[in-house]
Amino acid sequence: MDRREFLYGLNASLGSIAMTAMLAADDARAQGREVKQPHFPDAKAKHCIFLYMEGGPSHIDTFDPKPKLKELHEQEFQRKGQQQSAMSSGKRYFVQSPFEFQKAGESGADISTAWSHLAGVADDICFYRGLQVTSVNHPAANYHVNTGNRFGGDPAIGSWVNLGLGTENSDLPGFVVLPELSFPQGGPANWSNGFLPTDYQGTAFRPEGSPLLDIAPPRGVTRRQQRRNLDLLAKFNTRHQDAHPQHGQLAARMNNYELAFRMQTQVPELVNIDDETQATRDMYGIDNPKTDNFGRRCLLARKLVEKGTRFVQVFASTWDSHDYILRAHGSMIERVDQPIAALIKDLKQRGLLDETLIVWMGEFGRTPDNGIRGGGVRYGRDHNPNAMAVWLAGGGVRAGHTIGATDEVGMEAVDVVHPLRDFHVTLLRLLGLDDNRLTYFHAGRYKQLSQFGGEVIDDLIA
Repeated sequence: MDRREFLYGLNASLGSIAMTAMLAADDARAQGREVKQPHFPDAKAKHCIFLYMEGGPSHIDTFDPKPKLKELHEQEFQRKGQQQSAMSSGKRYFVQSPFEFQKAGESGADISTAWSHLAGVADDICFYRGLQVTSVNHPAANYHVNTGNRFGGDPAIGSWVNLGLGTENSDLPGFVVLPELSFPQGGPANWSNGFLPTDYQGTAFRPEGSPLLDIAPPRGVTRRQQRRNLDLLAKFNTRHQDAHPQHGQLAARMNNYELAFRMQTQVPELVNIDDETQATRDMYGIDNPKTDNFGRRCLLARKLVEKGTRFVQVFASTWDSHDYILRAHGSMIERVDQPIAALIKDLKQRGLLDETLIVWMGEFGRTPDNGIRGGGVRYGRDHNPNAMAVWLAGGGVRAGHTIGATDEVGMEAVDVVHPLRDFHVTLLRLLGLDDNRLTYFHAGRYKQLSQFGGEVIDDLIA
């Protein structure tokens, strides 16, 4: 045996060992045993519901009031060193918020009066005003928030969480995405498994009709027949894997077949809300045309984490209000306000809020200015990566506090300022995971969500 044959044989042997380990892990998962221990046993959060407001919600008009803008309203505004988009060219003018603000809860949180329901749970929320991102274009910014990489192609944060914590329910995906009818800019790459095994990709449930295509077996095909077909397919695939151990994706594909088979018994019951009380349905705004769609998806998110799904992402589009922000943002807030408040209340009533981390954010904030189009100043705002509002609830966060601040007009974060990678590291820490230890070897090096490390934002953690 020459050197090349020896190395190939060694590689094949190691591949067979790896295949055996994969099959053992699949067997453990099938029996519901593959729950991994977190890096930090003291972490409270076991699940995450990520409410993603795609389009860039304005912090100035939601959770970060700027009285100074009333004084400066419609005065000319000069940007200093800020990247401008095509819509920000020409003269710019300060624009005051068309929304009034209130002090909500015992904590006195600043919340726009448009959030009439969310104000009732303000003391369960930690508002953060110090976050900054680096992208002003929607697709790149979406990728950055959701995967840590502005160019896409990396695993989504939900994939990383599932890699680190494993599954609590082998009959459901560990990472579920609840998009609207139209996907966010950047598409499914926002919930991709990237270079991780395909087991970790987000499973997108359809917003209308059956949540998954072909969830029911074809007419005349019994569960027993399906089981026999899968067993035969697994036998062929295992034989092929033994002969070609370098084809690592085959094991993941086999696992996905098995998961799809098990989901046929779980998903129809899961998405059926007929067993929910009328009070619960009313609380989420179901059957109200303005809140029904988002309300159903928030209720489904609660049911998913209740069943053991690790990470659920719920999308709401679009907050890209360059014009008429009172009407545009007002409509968006009306759609999501009641369902989000209901989600917090529902989880709390069921004793699940302490172990469920809720995150609310978009891909960036918005500017305090706008330009003249159509004969006058349009009361909208442009993209702003240097200031934004995000908030967290449940899962060990510092509830009832507002952390960080932006300048007097909301153009830039000035207190407790952190880049996005630090926020990612903090979310992982709340879920008991260490970003520096949650790594995966790919393309010659170990990779991680933060790309090259980050700092935990301790101010956000109780």
